[in-house]
Amino acid sequence: MVWVLLLVLAAVVLGIIGAVAKGLLYLLVIGFVVFALALLLSAVRLRRAGRRPSR
Repeated sequence: MVWVLLLVLAAVVLGIIGAVAKGLLYLLVIGFVVFALALLLSAVRLRRAGRRPSR
């Protein structure tokens, strides 16, 4: 869960820098990609945690 939070934080920071700094729009795109990766990772982890182990 810590990795997901760090990825979201990194996405926010990259997005802010990419939106504010002129000529660094690619950082905004990278921020979106990192945010999507964090959402995907958390969805996979939640899906696995919901299953009960088979006996």
